[in-house]
Amino acid sequence: MKITSRDNSLLRQVRAVRDGKIDDLIFVEGWRLCEEASFSQLEIEAVIVSEELLRKEHAAAVIDEISTTAKRTATVSEKLLESVSYTKTPQGIIVLARRPAASEARLTASLATDSLVVVLHQINNPVNVGAILRTAEAAGASGVITTANTSDPFSPKSLRGAMGSAFRLPIWTGPDYTAMIAWCRQHNLTTAGADVEATMPYTEIDWTKPTALLLGPESTGFTSEELAEADQTVSIPMKGAAESLNVSVAAGILLFEAARQRSNV
Repeated sequence: MKITSRDNSLLRQVRAVRDGKIDDLIFVEGWRLCEEASFSQLEIEAVIVSEELLRKEHAAAVIDEISTTAKRTATVSEKLLESVSYTKTPQGIIVLARRPAASEARLTASLATDSLVVVLHQINNPVNVGAILRTAEAAGASGVITTANTSDPFSPKSLRGAMGSAFRLPIWTGPDYTAMIAWCRQHNLTTAGADVEATMPYTEIDWTKPTALLLGPESTGFTSEELAEADQTVSIPMKGAAESLNVSVAAGILLFEAARQRSNV
């Protein structure tokens, strides 16, 4: 199908999904990320491709593969693609896909005897959320919990930062902090809260046992009441005058210490 009007019903739907107005679909943009969506066997509702990209020989085969499972496929001009794109420099392809299951049941089913779960609590920057998801997968985490008021891990910005990890990692979205802590206790996960004022350095705790790493809001960190509910708190020793690290950087340091310890078991 060739679309020539901005008012086309499919393009209206694309804009609505892009802007978070349709909950059951996600907006996937860019060559590599659309490939990841296809490889991860997401249910593809629609593929929108620019005429310019379609003319490129190297792209045609991949577009055909992605389109094979799509319910709808459409071509548009570069100008029309720009009108629905989330980026300033569109890469020529947008996919609408069914939102992956993000439930307690899916995360629980993924647990093992040495699970490492990452908890994102009220982290409101989608770029940080995406970066942490990507790092969590790379470090071998079992899954991720995003508590209420955390940025949507399936928003366009988060998906770009995660580069496919959001499609593969078991994710549970939406529990409040107390429910998350209760779930961790139920499943024998030791909760370790990252806190800049903690006296225990992150290298001195045992990351080889089943653990949930708790990461708090970027600007304020955890409240004292929230930290009191965690089994332990850990810090990353720092030099100089820096008060704290970006939460995604801190997550990388902590998760790869856990991966290092686990590789030596």
